[in-house]
Amino acid sequence: MSNSDPTLYCANHPSTPTTLRCNNCEKPICVQCAVLTPTGYRCKECIRGQQKKFETAEWYDYILAFVVGAAISFAGSLVVRFFGFIFFLLFVLLGAVAGFLVAEAIRRVTRRHRSTRLFQLAAASVIVGCLPVFLWDLITLNFMNLLWVGLYAVSTASTVYARLRGLRL
Repeated sequence: MSNSDPTLYCANHPSTPTTLRCNNCEKPICVQCAVLTPTGYRCKECIRGQQKKFETAEWYDYILAFVVGAAISFAGSLVVRFFGFIFFLLFVLLGAVAGFLVAEAIRRVTRRHRSTRLFQLAAASVIVGCLPVFLWDLITLNFMNLLWVGLYAVSTASTVYARLRGLRL
């Protein structure tokens, strides 16, 4: 008696029998190799290939994003330092507005190029831009301004990352 349905083995794990196939390339994959997508299971190679289509940033986009993010956040941290208590009263609103402005400026200079590393670098540039003011307040032991600048840096960096990444708050 012959078996009309031969046993499939995973392309990455030849000793593992499977019934799954990648819905893109039809390669047999086991449960360990399968990635669940909204349209079905895909192999990790097809997922990587799809993600590369969305990574459009060029090498100079990283430099531009860092410089723009650091410069704008430095200026913003100076404003926060001088108007600290007023900023505290409007902390959430101003942090979000500053983050929105920084994110939009970065989007313009990078021509809307995308990359996970670019988004992370943009958020880090906000923190780096605030460091001179933060360190000055630390050296002069101005703890209230230190608090305002720290809150500004955290709220702005998180908003920049969320806006560039595409998360909607």
